[in-house]
This record gives sequence, structure tokens and C-alpha cells, in this order.
Amino acid sequence: MSIVPLSIPSPPDDWKELNITSWLESTFGWDLPFTFRITTYALIILFGIIVATFWTNRRLRAKGAEPWIVLDVIIWAVPLGLVGARAYHVLTHLSDYFYEGSDPWSLFNESGLNPNSVWAIWSGGNAIIGSLIGGAVGAWIGCRLTGLRFWTFADALAPAILLAQVFGRLGNYFNHELFGLPTDLPWGLEIEASNPAFPVGLPEGTLFHPTFLYEMIWNTVGIVFLLTMERQFRLVKRTVLGLTVPVPVGDAKPRLQWGTLWALYMVWYGVGRIWFESIRVDPSQVFLGIRANVWGAIALVVAGIILFLVQRRRHPGVEPSPYRPGREWTPEGAVDSEATYSDTDDDSDEAATGSELAATSGAKSSPS
Repeated sequence: MSIVPLSIPSPPDDWKELNITSWLESTFGWDLPFTFRITTYALIILFGIIVATFWTNRRLRAKGAEPWIVLDVIIWAVPLGLVGARAYHVLTHLSDYFYEGSDPWSLFNESGLNPNSVWAIWSGGNAIIGSLIGGAVGAWIGCRLTGLRFWTFADALAPAILLAQVFGRLGNYFNHELFGLPTDLPWGLEIEASNPAFPVGLPEGTLFHPTFLYEMIWNTVGIVFLLTMERQFRLVKRTVLGLTVPVPVGDAKPRLQWGTLWALYMVWYGVGRIWFESIRVDPSQVFLGIRANVWGAIALVVAGIILFLVQRRRHPGVEPSPYRPGREWTPEGAVDSEATYSDTDDDSDEAATGSELAATSGAKSSPS
């Protein structure tokens, strides 16, 4: 008997959601007049957001930001990210909502909530690329209100958002969605023939590429890539459990700042997404023979490359602070540290003021 799995089973349908009302009634003997359910996908997405928030907070604190200032940013980024995710999905799947006899703008119909409404986010349909656009707008608003530099926040978020996306793709697995072309590989994904996205004409039992798993692996490797590029690692001999072994140690200060780490995230994620989208079989708008989300991924890669090159050219020095000039935060009881700045940007780029440049020049010329 072979010990190698011949396929990956999809989770049972019962795992797609939790019936909170039923659990409360069976646990406490209550007779509740309402039904409340929450999808497993939503719980996983929420968990991913929480984990990413904690990690981003830790990374911002390491840069000198106030503890938990990340909450003042994500309170804008998350809601607008959800709006962007839904809007992008609808725009790239117009035929699913706008057809003869449809009522896409009505939240309710004669039977209750309208599952085919453009507002029916609970029915599925959220695009990550759209969430990046909406989330970026929200993050910019949050950074303006808190005084944080937008690109500092983006760099702190870059590996954390990849981790959140790992959890998000796990949610797609529970939803039995976003699978790829048919395959006979040992890790082919089992999808029930009753699934609305099951390709017409294929026999029941056909296996499909588990694109959710491919993207989870790609994003996990991407986290390692970003952290390695952010700080140049070298092997240093350390004693571990009485043994002298080489241990990778990174530079104390990151070598990628001013949004360049975020730019690498855009390139990494976009490259992977081009391939994953190309082998998916779920319906999508097609332009010039290419799926709309592939075009979106290509745009993400191009924008990331441009952002990296522009920021490297405009910001050759290190960030003087995670805050914009005049909005700095100093821990209670702390003294000002030596300023280090070597950029020459104008005010629109959140560059340092003239007094900061003078202070930097004096700091560099003073004896140690």
C-alpha cells in the first residue's frame, strides 16, 4: 500500500461556517429567536489581521515608533481595504452581478438578503489586489493623522502582510475555491462536482492544482526573502548547547528603507500571483486574452520596480525617524539621540527640515 497521498481532500462542508446560535442553544439550553453564523474564512482572515498587527507593531517599535500606534493606522486601513477588495472583485466580475433580470444594487430581495448584490460581501468575492489599493489609501490617512511616515509603515508591514495572506489562502481552502487546472499530481485537490466553479464537462473525481497551497508556500518563502533582503546576514560563530556553530546574524539597522522593502513585496507577490492566476479555472473577466487579475498582478510588479528605483534614487540616506518632521514621539524619560540624515528631499517627500539637516551635519562633523 502506498504511503504517499494521492490527493488532497477538501474539508467537509460543515467546516465552512460555525453556527453560533446552535452552539449557544445546545450549551446553555437557550431558545434564541435568531440565527447567527460566522464563516471559517472570516475567522481565519481575522486571525491573520491580528497576527500581522502584532508583528507590524513590533517592527515599528524597533524603528522607534510609539507602541501600538499601528492600531491608529489599521483602523483606517482595514475597513478601506475591505471596500477596495470588494470593489475590485465586482469590477473584474461584472457579468456575475450585471445581467438581464439582476438587481445588483439592492441589498434585500423578496426572500431577505440578496446574495447576488454588489454589497453581499458575505457571499464571497474579495480581491487581494483591491484590498492593497484600498488599504494603502487607509494607511496613508492613518499615517497623516498620527505623524508616521507612510513608507516607514509600509516597510514594517511588508513581511507581516505576506503572513496574513498565508492565512487568507488557508481560508480559501475551507471555502473550496480558487483551485487551478486539472492535474494528476499526487497533491491534486479534491473538489466536489456540485461546486459552482467545477468546470463543465469534466468527470466527477477530477483533481485540480491546489493554488491556495502554492500561494501559501510562495508567500512563506517571500517572508524569508524580504527579511533577508532587509538586513544583510552573515554567518557568525556562536556557542549553542556547548557546540560552536555558525549562526546567521543580520545588520543592526535595516539596509532597505523609504518604502523599498514594500516595493520588493509588490514585486515578489505580483510575480507569484501572475502564475497562480494563470492556472485558475474560476470565471473572470478577460482582456486581450488575459485574466483581469493577471493584468493586476503585472501592474503590481511594474509599480514595485518603479517604486524601488525611484525611492533608492531619491532617498540615498537612512530614515531620520519613523515620524515626519515636527511629529516625533519621544518615550517618557528618554533623551534625544544623535540625528542621522543624508537625504535631500523636498517637503512633499516628507523630508527633514532645514534645522534637521543642520543638526545632522553637525553630528557628523563632531568628534566621537
